[in-house]
Amino acid sequence: MRILIINPATEIPGYHSGEVFAAAGLAARTPVADLAITTVAAFVPPDWEIRLVDEMIQPLDIEEAAGWCDIVAITGKVTQRNRMIELAALFRARGRTVMIGGSYASLSTDDIRPHADVLVTGEIEDIAGGLFADLAAGTPRPHYQGGKPDLRSSPVPRWDLYHNDGAVMGSLQTSRGCPFQCDFCDVIQYLGRKQRHKDAAQVQAELDMLYRHGYRSIFLADDNFTVYRQHAHAILDVLRDWHVGRAPHEKLRFMTQASLDLARDAELMKACVSAGLDMVFIGIETVNEESLRGAGKRQNLYQDTNIALQAILKAGIAIQGGMVVGFDADKPDIFGTLYDFMQSSPVPLFSTGALVAPPGTPLHDRLKAEGRLVGEDWQSAGSFTTNIQPLHMSRQALIEGVRDLVHQAYAPLAFEKRIMNFLNDFHGGLKQEPQPLPIGDDVRTLLKFIARLGLAEKAMVLRLLAAAQEYPQGQFHLIGYLVRYAQIRFMLDRGDQAAITTTAA
Repeated sequence: MRILIINPATEIPGYHSGEVFAAAGLAARTPVADLAITTVAAFVPPDWEIRLVDEMIQPLDIEEAAGWCDIVAITGKVTQRNRMIELAALFRARGRTVMIGGSYASLSTDDIRPHADVLVTGEIEDIAGGLFADLAAGTPRPHYQGGKPDLRSSPVPRWDLYHNDGAVMGSLQTSRGCPFQCDFCDVIQYLGRKQRHKDAAQVQAELDMLYRHGYRSIFLADDNFTVYRQHAHAILDVLRDWHVGRAPHEKLRFMTQASLDLARDAELMKACVSAGLDMVFIGIETVNEESLRGAGKRQNLYQDTNIALQAILKAGIAIQGGMVVGFDADKPDIFGTLYDFMQSSPVPLFSTGALVAPPGTPLHDRLKAEGRLVGEDWQSAGSFTTNIQPLHMSRQALIEGVRDLVHQAYAPLAFEKRIMNFLNDFHGGLKQEPQPLPIGDDVRTLLKFIARLGLAEKAMVLRLLAAAQEYPQGQFHLIGYLVRYAQIRFMLDRGDQAAITTTAA
């Protein structure tokens, strides 16, 4: 048997995707290697032939692929929904058995069911044996439902089959699930509130595999890495011990997702830094406390947000933030409030979007009961779209307000100010003897891409590169922030073009 496992392309460039690499004339890159298709591949019987295609970084020849494979497995999130369905139709038309799974299929089964010969919902660990046995026998059921497996049964992903040259960071998941109850979050609907963990030996094996395949930066793809302190410390011990006896050029760097309350735990922050974990994504969401309470985001309450962010930066951990607009407590002045907060913060990058109510979430159920859902759920895949009707403004005002807020936040002078805030707080912001920045060829190309956006952008890049020479401890992250800035500006440009086209039509 031959199986083709596909991670589909997204239609819309996003904050955390990598379309700008190709737009700048470089080879296609994705910021983080895809963990879904490599994990599924690890369950395929050893006598099967396997191909992995990540459309984010690889072209897919439909005719050639259909001629090669017997079965096509497609995964994906809501941002990939349309391409998932398109691929399913193309391969079914050519007589191939199509299996669809992943988060979107699990949360929107009615939407995906008509397009799949085999629908797989939930997690694969407990059902893989029966699923692949049925496929081999030619008698698959139309639907397989996975449960909440013990992650100690999860094998090492098949990175030997992945196009590793196309990914900036490797990916390793040490846990699934999150105990918090944010009403807009679909993670707990898909993966549950009881966090389940891999053991130290598994993490060690996955680190070794990623290192062998050339990765020196790894994203810990946990839904909330720091929520269970005992597990976090145990994994950080593994990461720290992995480095013992290795030369500086052999070291790994890690990024993960964490809660704002990390700032309250100095011991945990110190352990993160000593293990090489020096970047976190934090869902800040808003500085409107009424909105945080209404959304159940209690872990962000009872602390000054900027003071907490500064504490994390001073400990030596850089931050990317997430912001959401459109909660019921948000009034038209929220856009100005959030902009002022961003500009006073030490966080250069905020992925900011309109509130969306994903299927299966308490927010979705409540707004459906109130008659405040608009359009199809999957049409809310972009940062500047939404499937909700806000309480204190029109839907159009929310969409336009978010777009304007993001444009303001990524104007050159605004972004430069946040970068300088970061440099002044990171590791205490101590200036040192000037040191040149380590800029590789690809980064240089992306900096030129930014400079071509306008004179203000070019001047911003030159000033930041000059200033960063006195902050060597922040140089690595500065380069990363500038690469992300290039992607965000590309995303905004594509979004503006789409808006113009839609208006003209």
